[in-house]
Amino acid sequence: MSMNTLQKQTNINIQEKANLIWEIATHLVGLFKPHEYGKVILPMTVLKRFDDALAPTKDAVVAMGKKLAEMKVEGEARDGILCKTSDYSFYNTSKFDFKKLIAEPDDIESNFENYLQGFSSNVKDIISKFNFTDQVRTMANGNVLFVVIQEFVSAKGDMSPNKITSADMGYIFEELIRKFSESYDEQAGAHFTSRDIIYLMTELLIAPEKAEIKENGCTKTAYDMAMGTSQMLGCLTERLHEISEDADITCFGEEFNPETYAIAKADMLIKGGNASGMMYGDTLNDDKFSGYEFDYIISNPPFGIDWKREKAEVEAEAKKGYEGRFGAGLPSISDGQMLFMLNGIKKLKEGSGRMAIIQNGSSLFTGDAGSGSSEIRRYVLEGDMVEAIIQLPTDLFYNTGISTYIWVITKGKSVNRLGKVQLIDASKCYVKRRKNIGNKRVDLDDSCISLIMEAYNDFAEKIYTANDLAVESKIFDNAFFGFTKVTVETAQTDENGKMILKKGNPQAVKGASDTEIIPLGEDIDAYIQKNVLPYNPLAFLNRKKDKIGYEIPFTRLFYKFTAPVSSESIFDEIKELEAEENVLMKELFGNE
Repeated sequence: MSMNTLQKQTNINIQEKANLIWEIATHLVGLFKPHEYGKVILPMTVLKRFDDALAPTKDAVVAMGKKLAEMKVEGEARDGILCKTSDYSFYNTSKFDFKKLIAEPDDIESNFENYLQGFSSNVKDIISKFNFTDQVRTMANGNVLFVVIQEFVSAKGDMSPNKITSADMGYIFEELIRKFSESYDEQAGAHFTSRDIIYLMTELLIAPEKAEIKENGCTKTAYDMAMGTSQMLGCLTERLHEISEDADITCFGEEFNPETYAIAKADMLIKGGNASGMMYGDTLNDDKFSGYEFDYIISNPPFGIDWKREKAEVEAEAKKGYEGRFGAGLPSISDGQMLFMLNGIKKLKEGSGRMAIIQNGSSLFTGDAGSGSSEIRRYVLEGDMVEAIIQLPTDLFYNTGISTYIWVITKGKSVNRLGKVQLIDASKCYVKRRKNIGNKRVDLDDSCISLIMEAYNDFAEKIYTANDLAVESKIFDNAFFGFTKVTVETAQTDENGKMILKKGNPQAVKGASDTEIIPLGEDIDAYIQKNVLPYNPLAFLNRKKDKIGYEIPFTRLFYKFTAPVSSESIFDEIKELEAEENVLMKELFGNE
């Protein structure tokens, strides 16, 4: 199945089902704003799916719940027995289900509360993070709670596993999430990355072992440190299963937004995935996966967001050096995206782990030599961890139109890539959308992803074209991006113009310091001899102030010179415009 087909996985039946469910929101008009409908529809969809799934074992679970209460069995033992009885990793011990709830319309609110309290703790966690009790109260006060539950009991809300598979239910839920995200318009990208970007990231992650996976399957772990609604993990899982039925992947993720965390955990429960691996917390100051190592890391962390709230914990961890996550350095307090990159690197499996992570342009070049950002670049480049950086088209994300980049970082480079970094300019590789969603005006279709992957897999200096698409690849040594920033002083002189020396060393003129940026590998003394001394014979270096820096001037490296328009051409164009103006003036005012 092609990636473009995968992007259209939500087939007509699934879309119709999602649309029918979303139509229930018509009963919420007036009580909730349009972008709030998902706060009701998503948790209710989750609950109804669970309700339908648990139906065959409902009576047995209720009976077992009473028996265990009489026997005073509690905690993990109780959970284990009830999950075994329900045949799922969740259960509900309340005597109510959706059908019984609408049989008693007068007591709908109190009965529904009893029903919610009957769920296992993993479902209660989802309900609490959705802040669903507030939505229930609002619906009850607005006299729509009964009708909403009634709608979910109707044919449109039937989500029985014998009618809708776990995979299809996952697609329906994702379609609902997409509708919810689109209702936010420009805010959608805060917690939702579109599938086209994720598919490209997935292909980059699995590229070196794709053939091996296809032949023999695999057993992998994957992690998203800013998982949002967990769509990245979902798409990665889906793609691996497409390549091989014997692909086994266990997913883990952390998310700080309670609502999107609830969606992520619910999605995993619906799909029968590793819901216990979905953690609520702030990755920067509340790392839920300390000590873990993963095969794959896929993430689109926030950029341009400060880390003031996490400052104390981040700085404390930085003091641990490389025993912690932030030993390489700390970026500017105004932007924490490189902290997420370091967090990911710490969690990559030694010798083989691979990470695809989105960053904006600032990670490439901000920060002077010796600054935290430059030191982070130095760490990943001198450690030979940067495999490739791909510039994406602008207007690809829901919530930003700026340039973005996928960094492919690994602790297991292939032999031919050792000591090298591949830069791929895919900024002109896109198809325009018929309908914009927020800032998203373009997509990556099959042909776009194929062309980018061709450039990546070839690992050559070449321009790749297909139809009207173009991708350019360049290869550089790691050291190419490094430089030494040296301090150049001007010596004091006596009345005869000779340098004043103290203990054999020249004395600097105060306020006359300058700096030179000298590429790594270039002889510094020879550089000064050629480029500085001819213009300032009194110049000398203060080598104690040397600083090593790294930057990746991506735009400059792919810059194409366009010759300016000649003055003759401009003059001819002006004459043509004047002639057109004369014609128009005559048409307007006649020949007078």
